[in-house]
Amino acid sequence: MALQNDVSIQISESEMIEIQNAVKTLETKLLPLLITLSPQDRRNIVKMGDGRLPFVRKTLNYVESNPEFAPKYLDLAELKKDTELVNQLLPVFHSVQKISDGLDDTLMAAGSEAYVASLSYYNGIKQAVKDNIQSAKTIFADLKQTFERTNNSGEATDKQSK
Repeated sequence: MALQNDVSIQISESEMIEIQNAVKTLETKLLPLLITLSPQDRRNIVKMGDGRLPFVRKTLNYVESNPEFAPKYLDLAELKKDTELVNQLLPVFHSVQKISDGLDDTLMAAGSEAYVASLSYYNGIKQAVKDNIQSAKTIFADLKQTFERTNNSGEATDKQSK
């Protein structure tokens, strides 16, 4: 029975270089401009969300056309800068998020397929050792280290058998 193989993608070396260069451009141009929030800051910050962006844009227009209603502590220049930054970064965020989701799914599926195929080979080697095929013993000894762990007494045990 053939193993399931939903991912069968090859990326050429030149394509990979282009992709890595594009990512490097994002890292060098965009990353220095971005801030990092602590987990606590992320929990506590007032969140706008995509659905509130029209409200913010409309409010900015009203503040500009009717400034007499703006509280004295409202900094119009900063409101403009923040709104413009959201307008600039939101499409980039959505594109990068789509790429990130696709990378995550593809890595998960390809990794799963590679691991299942490797386990299949490992089980074949394990059976060959049981059948006393000498050439399989070295391979098995090397591969089985992945599944060994030490117990409290320092003895190696097989993770798979537990």
